Amino acid sequence: MKDITKNLIKLFKEGYCTPRIARLAKKLNEPSTTLHYNIKKLEKENIIKIYKAVFDYKKIDEGFCVFVLISLSPDEYGNPEKIGKELSKHKEIESVDICTGDWEMVLKVRTKDQDSYYDFIKNVISRKGVVKIKSLVSFKQIKTEFVEM
Repeated sequence: MKDITKNLIKLFKEGYCTPRIARLAKKLNEPSTTLHYNIKKLEKENIIKIYKAVFDYKKIDEGFCVFVLISLSPDEYGNPEKIGKELSKHKEIESVDICTGDWEMVLKVRTKDQDSYYDFIKNVISRKGVVKIKSLVSFKQIKTEFVEM
């Protein structure tokens, strides 16, 4: 049989997942039609934005996880969304948050290993507008996307 695992993972990461209606119906003791109606309502009201699979990242060669603290230059400080949106286009960046305190932005980055991360820092993060970064390597994830690992 044809192995399309990599293509499936790519689509799952982009949000091509659906809720397991039969499992939810059993858990809530409600008919699947009731669940389907309510889920469609939540989607229409944009309360549910996307469905996404939760992975064992080591098994898909993305086991190196780093939180990157970013300090912006004074000329970019007034519009952090601009840099955030540019950075968010890279597949290695899982999340971008604008924050207060000593750092203007926090990124969650996933790569295969530390060498891949080093290349990513050199080629993507080291750019005009970013004056300082601090990398916090995650050794082990205990909980993600509301799922205990």
